[in-house]
Amino acid sequence: MSDCSSDTAALGASKPATEEVKSNSEESTMAQDSPKSSAAEIPVTSNGEVDDSHEHGFNRDLKRSLPAGLGLSETQITSHGFDSTKEGVIEAGAFPGGQKTQTKSGPVVLADEIKNPAMEKLELVRKWSLNTYKCTRQIISEKLGRGSRTVDLELEAQIDILRDNKKKYENILRLAQTLSNQLFQMVHTQRQLGDAFADLSLKSLELHEEFGYNADTQKLLAKNGETLLGAINFFIASVNTLVNKTIEDTLMTVKQYESARIEYDAYRTDLEELNLGPRDANTLPKIEQSQHLFQAHKEKYDKMRNDVSIKLKFLEENKVKVLHNQLVLFHNAIAAYFAGNQKQLEQTLKQFHIKLKTPGMDAPSWLEEQ
Repeated sequence: MSDCSSDTAALGASKPATEEVKSNSEESTMAQDSPKSSAAEIPVTSNGEVDDSHEHGFNRDLKRSLPAGLGLSETQITSHGFDSTKEGVIEAGAFPGGQKTQTKSGPVVLADEIKNPAMEKLELVRKWSLNTYKCTRQIISEKLGRGSRTVDLELEAQIDILRDNKKKYENILRLAQTLSNQLFQMVHTQRQLGDAFADLSLKSLELHEEFGYNADTQKLLAKNGETLLGAINFFIASVNTLVNKTIEDTLMTVKQYESARIEYDAYRTDLEELNLGPRDANTLPKIEQSQHLFQAHKEKYDKMRNDVSIKLKFLEENKVKVLHNQLVLFHNAIAAYFAGNQKQLEQTLKQFHIKLKTPGMDAPSWLEEQ
């Protein structure tokens, strides 16, 4: 019995020893495999903090596992405790043996000033639509007699006179153009008639002198008609410039002034309606915004009104000067032509520096123009 108990005790003692050997062999096997799985292990100390020693060991094993001479960058990954408020930093440097460079990447911050072009266009369309709606409502209310409009009596009277004068000047232009066309046809007919008389004077010996007198008369009339035609065309060109350029430019400014006036009245009406309503936390911001828009359009309206007044003043001075010269030219040329005063007619053209083009004369070559 004593032998059996001793054998049993020896067998029981050998089992722990065998288990201890197995555990040691498993630990050595895990230690050999640790370089492969160490990246997945996060050692924690007794205080609940992460042990950094294993991370340094992992980085060292990673360096050894890379073959030398590949020129790869050295990468070091550092992590902190879960209770830390610091952000992770990735440091990159050159592989040992080369020049080391170190860059740090932080969090990317998007600026609030970045605007979407589509949103900007949409906002512009919205503002344009709102402004168009207000102006259209103001125009309709004025035509129906329900809305009030701002009127500058003196300026409006000047604008009405300008528009009426423009219509009258355009009528003068049409009539002068008609006279020029008819005179051109008459001069052309007189020239042909003079050539026919001259031909007959050469072929009819018994009526040589009579045909010759008529040929000379028709040619003289054609020459004087060409001189008068040059004066009338110069008159037409000057008045056309005054009407279709100078006056038209002023009327374009008047249209801009009227548009500014409509916008001013539209925003003035909105402000008056808001002021008549209740004042609370919801309406006060709208009233302030409406007041700001009203002030901006009022400044624009005042500026356009001042521009129109200045242009009307300069236009009146220029119109008087231009029409004075052109009316004197037209009168003297017509009077000298029908009086048969060829010298006075030519002197009138010289006075206004009018050069006539000789019929049938070719255009100057490019060498002469140079």
